This record gives sequence, structure tokens and C-alpha cells, in this order.
Amino acid sequence: MADVQAPIRPKRKKNIMDLLVQFRWIVVIFVVLPLSFLYYFSIYLGDVRSECKSYKQRQKEHDENVKKVVKRLKDRNASKDGLVCTARKPWVAVGMRNVDYKRARHFEVDLSPFRNVLNIDTERMIAKVEPLVNMGQISRVTVPMNVSLAVVAELDDLTVGGLINGYGIEGSSHIYGLFSDTVVSYEVVLADGQVVRATKDNEYSDLFYAIPWSQGTLGLLVSAEIKLIPIKEYMKLTYKPVVGNLKEIAQAYIDSFSPKDGDQDNREKVPDFVETMVYTPTEAVCMTGRYASKEEAKKKGNVINNVGWWFKTWFYQHAQTALKKGEFVEYIPTREYYHRHTRCLYWEGKLILPFGDQWWFRFFFGWAMPPKVSLLKATQGEYIRNYYHENHVIQDMLVPLYKVGDALEWVNREMEVYPLWLCPHRLYRLPLKTMVYPEPGFELHKRQGDTKYAQMYTDVGVYYAPGPILRGEVFDGIEAVRKLESWLIENHGFQPQYAVSELTEKNFWRMFDGSLYENCRKKYRAIGTFMSVYYKSKKGKKTEKEVQDAEQETAEVETPEVDEPED
Repeated sequence: MADVQAPIRPKRKKNIMDLLVQFRWIVVIFVVLPLSFLYYFSIYLGDVRSECKSYKQRQKEHDENVKKVVKRLKDRNASKDGLVCTARKPWVAVGMRNVDYKRARHFEVDLSPFRNVLNIDTERMIAKVEPLVNMGQISRVTVPMNVSLAVVAELDDLTVGGLINGYGIEGSSHIYGLFSDTVVSYEVVLADGQVVRATKDNEYSDLFYAIPWSQGTLGLLVSAEIKLIPIKEYMKLTYKPVVGNLKEIAQAYIDSFSPKDGDQDNREKVPDFVETMVYTPTEAVCMTGRYASKEEAKKKGNVINNVGWWFKTWFYQHAQTALKKGEFVEYIPTREYYHRHTRCLYWEGKLILPFGDQWWFRFFFGWAMPPKVSLLKATQGEYIRNYYHENHVIQDMLVPLYKVGDALEWVNREMEVYPLWLCPHRLYRLPLKTMVYPEPGFELHKRQGDTKYAQMYTDVGVYYAPGPILRGEVFDGIEAVRKLESWLIENHGFQPQYAVSELTEKNFWRMFDGSLYENCRKKYRAIGTFMSVYYKSKKGKKTEKEVQDAEQETAEVETPEVDEPED
């Protein structure tokens, strides 16, 4: 274990920013929480009004709104107007990445009306939704029907558009893949105003595979059809404590959902939901869930835990009790289980409100949680934002399953962030090589969790203040992120671009494959209309000349040949 130990660091000098961050809870209590409550309530009323309309009426309004988007794009003067961006304010996005590209001159297209569930087809098992529909809204509609999206990201505020154009994962991703893998079709407005429907087997199949991770730089997504699955009323959740070193924790996590005989597609052997939380370098709790009927949950002797009540212990702290009392089982209402991390924002709520987990706060004020992330960003200012980038970590590391132990040791050595979140997901071998793709020849190794058609990956969620910061020691957050990115490139891992990125353009395209993406950029005339994905993700303000030069350079490069995976 000697190589896992973190280095000894000198003490850091505190400044005024440390005090502002330390007492930021005052702003959160008296400004952010009240505004968040009012915002959530107004959105809820809007959702209710939408749900009162028939699917036919919603579709009619959708078609009218699409026509407005088309007209807006056609009104753009390419020689005078800036590149196309949505009209959403920079601070509204849930991700922590600075939306600095909107500081430069740009041409806004308003997509704010696109927040409706257009249809729930329980015969085809398809949900048709607009891009601003969030996870809380869709689960509120589908769960009472005993159906659900195959992948429901945990936080209520995460939108369909963000999860498709960016990245989305959940505890069911070891079965269904990432959120974008569950999409059946995309309705997209292209740069010239043409409206197309892209599926995996029509004439726009290349666009269908290129959209995920593209950050909305190929066209404007206006609706998507997404796979539904049948569900039951409860989740039977088993909490299993693990004590050992990080490699042993990693193996226990792998064993919790991956049969050692390689029978990964056997649903009798594989749970419906999986996640593990690593609390210290020697302690973790593995959780596995299976859907259960109301009749089963209410049998005598079974424990039902309504984790969605405002006064309940925060979920990650509740799970941690397994380390003291041992393995236990309980039943959680399905929708409450889906959104179990919403109220405390995983464990970030402890940093935002240090006393937020106390019983008295939960009982009297827990109903107002969580603070809306966009309002936290809107009230922090640039100096505090930069402080967080340097002294705080919010990153996801997508790594091959067999390298999870190495990733845990790396995080412990370089960042010392705990708790850590582990969530597996399939990375499919697709007909076209997309921006994220499995290791070449992975199927030959027959590793635990892999199948012939998909390699098992894991999201290592790193969210909290690093150990050195909590101990008052020097910590270079920017350099730590650069090291994280280098480690991911060397280990065929990926960094979701909702987070702050320090990648250079060269390293960005070392991490991601750009062949299909750049081919579609040219084919569908996105160059000169939409900013490229690297410059949209790049940290710092983008000058108009910088973007234009990059666009011109891309336009002059010969279109790359699209790689197709070998059979």
C-alpha cells in the first residue's frame, strides 16, 4: 500500500476567499434556498399545465415551435452574426464547466419552450420528449404507469438534452449503457434549417451515432424518442459493507454485479441496479437493487424506507450505516430510489450547508432542499467560481472495469477525495466509431463484466473538497485535473465535458475520436454555424477570432475517413 499513500504537503495560507466560501451558507440559506423553492414550484406548475393538455395538443405546439427555430436559423446572416448558441443563460446549466463561449458575440436561438413530454407509448415502449424535460418530470409521469426510462439519471434537474448531447449514467447502465444508448431517434434542426429524424438504420444513421457527446455542435436537438422498460413499485435494495484495501474494494464492487462465469446477460445473476460508495481508503458499501412488487414489499417483516421524505437522513449517510450494523435489506419506493441523491446532491450538500445533514435542519428546512445548482452558480461570482476550480473537485472518470482499482489508488494518491461514487456502464461496440469507444480487442480478453458486444466501464465519481484542502494544505487543483486527464488518456478512459477541463486541443482528440464527428460537421454544414465541441468545452473565454480561425482550419482539412469496428 506504500504507493497509494498521498504525498506530504506544506500548509497553505488562507485569504479572504476562504472566508467568503466558509460563510457562503448565509447566502445559500437566505437567498438561494428561497429562490430555488420558488423556481421549482413555478416549473412544477408549468409541468402540470403541460400534462393537462392532450398529446395531440402538445405535438401541435411542438411543431409550431420547431418552425420558429427553423425561421430563426434562416434569418441568421452568416457574415455578420456570430455562431449559433441557445438563448439559455450561462449559469442555468447544471454542469460545473464555465459556459464562457457565450461571452463572445453569438446568435441566440430560444429553445426554452421545448420542455414537454410529447407522448408515452406503452405499446411501443417509447417516450417522446423535448430536450428540456428533466428527470424529475419524466419519472413523475412514467413511474405511476409502471414504466420508466431505461436509464434515469439520479438528479432531478438533469435534462434529456444535456444527457444526450453530453453524458448520462445511472445504476442501470451496466445493463442498458449510457443514457444516449437508450435513444431510439433524434429530431434535429440542422444548420441550414432542415429538420431531420435520425435513427440507427435510416439515411441519417451517421448523425445518430455522432450526436452523443457532441455538446449540441452538430444541430439543435428538438425532441428524442427514448426506450421505456417495465418496472415495479419498489426497489429491493441490499447494502453490503466492504472492508479492505482499495484493490479489494474494487474487486468486491465488480463481484457485486458481474458473474465470474461470464454470464453477464443472465438477468437472474445480474441485479437491476448497482452502485458503490467508497467512504475511506479501507471502507465501502456496495448496493444492489432489484425491482419488487408492492405485495412483496409489504410482506410482514420487510422494511420499507421512504427516502424521499424531506426529514430523512441523507442517502449516502444512511448507506454508510451498513459499516456498523452489517449487511441489510430494505424496500424503497421506485421513484424515491431513482432520485435518492437529489436532496443532498450526492454529498456536495455537506460542503454547501455544513449543518444541512443535522436532524433539526432536515426536519424544519429539509423541504427546501436542494439548492438549485444554477442559482448557486449565479450567486457565486467569478472569483468564487475560480476558487472552486482550484480547491474543489467535481469530475467523473470513465475507466475500463478492470482498471477500477488502479483509478481508486490514483485518486487517493493525487486528490484524497472521499466519498467516491462507483457506477458501472456498458460501452458498446457500435457500427461506427464514435467519440467514446471500447478498447480495441477487448472481447478477446474475456474479462469479468465484458461481453462480445460491449466492454464494461465504470464511472468513478470524484465530488468533494480534496483531503489537502480540508487539512489546510497546499493543493493545486488545476494541475490535479491535468494529471487526471493524462491518466485517463493513458488508460483509455474518458472525461465527461460537463466538468472543468484543462485539455489542450491535441489531448482532447487523443482522448476522444473525432473522425465521425468531423465528418458529420462537414456533411451537415455545421462548420461556420455551430462552435466545435472542443472550443465549446474549452476552459476560458473564447475570442471570436480564435473560434473563426479554428473553424477555417477545420474546413480546410480533408474529411477524415470514418472508422468502422472490426467484426
